[in-house]
Amino acid sequence: MRVSSTIAHGIHGRRRPGPGETFWQFRQYERTDAAQLIDWRRSASSDQLYIRESEWEAAHTFWLWANTSVSMDFRSDLASTTKRDRAIVLMLAAAELLVNGGERVALLGLTRPSASRHAARRLAETLAGLSGTPQLAHSLPPAESLSRFSGVVLVSDFLDPPEAIAEVLATLAGSDVTGHLIQVLDPAEETLPYDGRAEFLSPGQDQRWVADRVESVRDAYIDKLQAHRAAIADAARRIGWNFIVHHTDRPATEPLLNLIVRLQNAGHGAKAALAGGLT
Repeated sequence: MRVSSTIAHGIHGRRRPGPGETFWQFRQYERTDAAQLIDWRRSASSDQLYIRESEWEAAHTFWLWANTSVSMDFRSDLASTTKRDRAIVLMLAAAELLVNGGERVALLGLTRPSASRHAARRLAETLAGLSGTPQLAHSLPPAESLSRFSGVVLVSDFLDPPEAIAEVLATLAGSDVTGHLIQVLDPAEETLPYDGRAEFLSPGQDQRWVADRVESVRDAYIDKLQAHRAAIADAARRIGWNFIVHHTDRPATEPLLNLIVRLQNAGHGAKAALAGGLT
């Protein structure tokens, strides 16, 4: 994951030795260690005695979701990628960073939580296997009841009616669940940079609208978009969730850095440092 590796070379988070079933590391035996903790197989290949430590299993589960509906297929001449591709990249990069920080990740409504170092790849394989199926056609995340103290990262253009989005968010946040929304928009959707006569098609191309002078409706369009965004940000704020805006003509590392700071402030995954400059 090139995007995630550009951000902090691993987030030094909650991973540490402790009670659990997952292998953590070998370390040299110390006088204070009980003899039954010695790993004799590992020790037999060395002049030292070694202790086999397990990983402390107290990681949070983060439920991830990226909008892959038809509304995310849009790409203007101002950007080099579609909203869909950017949303998937952001979600998988977030998964990689969270796992490196010691958390478990899963696709909301689709997979079981995993802390495997291959978790992001398996999420990508799941999405590829379900491409074109009804499970990935919805523009809103599944409104599921999540376990207490879970986390949620949702990546979408969030262009559904604000009240519908707020209803889903309220369900997901029901039991001390923290959440982070990343709104992904094409720069053309933000500014409506067209002039003269233009035809606009709905995402499914079943609706058509022709504007004789696009510039005449630009200000009203921008006002409506800003009001729409403010309503979603307010719905997130009421439940204690974060709201981040990202445009597809900007580097994917920008919202990830923003997300890391917010996760750190919420007590997940501690400090992130840059491994080289961001591009």
